[in-house]
Amino acid sequence: MRNRKARLTAFAGAFALVTGLGVPAYAQPATPTVAAPSLAAASADAGAPAVYGRAAYLMDARSGAALFGKAADTRMPIASLTKTMTAYVVLQSAKPTDLVEIAPQDARYAEDGGGTTADLRPGDRLPVGELLYALMLPSGADAAHALARTYGPGVPGFVDKMNATARSLGMNDTRYVNADGLPTPAGDGWSTARDQAVLAAKALQVPLIEGVAGTRYHEVAATEEHGAYGWRNTNRLLAEPGVIGLKTGFTRAAGYSLAFAGERDGHRVVGVILGETVSSRRFDTAQALLTWAPTRTAA
Repeated sequence: MRNRKARLTAFAGAFALVTGLGVPAYAQPATPTVAAPSLAAASADAGAPAVYGRAAYLMDARSGAALFGKAADTRMPIASLTKTMTAYVVLQSAKPTDLVEIAPQDARYAEDGGGTTADLRPGDRLPVGELLYALMLPSGADAAHALARTYGPGVPGFVDKMNATARSLGMNDTRYVNADGLPTPAGDGWSTARDQAVLAAKALQVPLIEGVAGTRYHEVAATEEHGAYGWRNTNRLLAEPGVIGLKTGFTRAAGYSLAFAGERDGHRVVGVILGETVSSRRFDTAQALLTWAPTRTAA
């Protein structure tokens, strides 16, 4: 969707202890155990595709084995990749059928911050399941704000849950400052390509997140509770066979980012590209990495 202001463009117990929330049926078991082979060797593989982003990481989602790495543990802004954690945390306490009323401050937040928007209308009451499409497809900062405000309760409380969840997943080089990834006067949040790949693998175990992230276009019919909406996914990689998702991102500080996943030769592979300077190249690079991945998983 358009940018109104700036067209420039184990685990269940541990989580309950940290956040005080139960784990719903949506969350599947077992955080991937990330292996720690030499990423220098992976990056130096003569057959690996060229990666122009500042950082990248590719892993086997089932085993956690590293397949490729470039500056994988370098902390940097991740822009709207943040919204994957927002979706994941929301589903720890919300049901897809729960209704969230859109407040005027949700729409203002996206406009005032120069964020992308799902064009949500104040007064509409939308199910959480539909708001996840608004969050993940057009990358709506208004949807992120509405969900965080409702399920914090309050945005600061929700951000605390995001950071607690990151720690529980072993994402020790990640710090969230809001639910959407926009810059703040106090500074940006940050993460690493490796941490975001761990999150991607975990989030895609949630059937609703996997389904939403893999949807190219979604329509919502009008009801007595809300008007009609239509949202198109910003992830151009979904046109490729076997691609599952997951999330795009952009800010000036972060550059172009992409969390992606695909099925290759019976393996689910997840990857992250951060700090790309050319929007289209992140999709080409991700496709090249997914095509190359079987040469590593078969080794």
